[in-house]
This record gives sequence, structure tokens and C-alpha cells, in this order.
Amino acid sequence: MGRMGKFTASDLTRLQNQLNKIQAGNAEAFVESCAKELAARLLKKVIKRTPVGDYSGNSYTCESNKQQHKGQKEKGKKGGTLRRGWTIGEIRKEGGIYKIDIINSTEYASYVEYGHRTANHKGWVQGHFMLTISEQEIQEIAPRILESKIKKYLVECMK
Repeated sequence: MGRMGKFTASDLTRLQNQLNKIQAGNAEAFVESCAKELAARLLKKVIKRTPVGDYSGNSYTCESNKQQHKGQKEKGKKGGTLRRGWTIGEIRKEGGIYKIDIINSTEYASYVEYGHRTANHKGWVQGHFMLTISEQEIQEIAPRILESKIKKYLVECMK
């Protein structure tokens, strides 16, 4: 039969105080910080995965001085509006669930994400699924991230 070890009433009182600190303490703030960290990691992944347009070889239309210049080429022009458009919304608690929105207000973001018909309606442009794939990756690694954060939090509470 195993032994329980030695402990005193003061040890139990200290343990009780530490457990009370976990309950009453910063549990709410801890959960919020976990949600914010996961959202920040998701944002980092989706920004990295978002394509940037290259317009250096395409012709463009420019209207300056009330004249239109068609067919001229602009050298080295890069996009990036879609990539710069990603932001994190406010954190909110709905019931027992924390929600944070990852937002891209660029009007064509959904077309790049999911794909769209071509302008002549005869073809299909495949989507990049930058948010969808990034979200799946975060769901896979979230248990490890949360486990390590919980361990650190409990160690801090038990000091």
C-alpha cells in the first residue's frame, strides 16, 4: 500500500489559500488572455497566407489631368491591400464562450478566400482559403498552447 507522505494542517491551509486564489483570482483575465493569444496566432498565420497582387506586367488605366492613359505599364507595382486589411475585433463573452472576430473589410476578401466566377462568367478562379486553412491549423495546435499556458498559470498560482 502506498504512503501519502507527511503534511500538517498549515500545509492544508496553504493549499486551500492557493486554490481560492485560482478560483477568485484572475481566472477570467487568464481565459481572455488565452483567447487573445489564439486570435493573434490566427491573425499572424492568415496574414502570412494572404496573397499579394503583382501588377507590374499588367496594363492599367490611369486618369490624370482629365486624360486616360490606356495600355501603359507600371514597373514594380505590388498590391497588399488585402493583406493589410486583416484585423482582430473586440473580445466578447457569450454565455461561457469567448468570441473574437478576425476581420478583413476589403470588399473582395470573400472572393479571394472562397473563389469566384471570372468576369466573362465562363470560368472559375479558385479560392486561396487563407482564413479557413489558418483556422484549421490553429484548432490543431490550440490544445498544446492552452495546456502550456494552463501549466504556467497554475505554477504561478501555487507560489
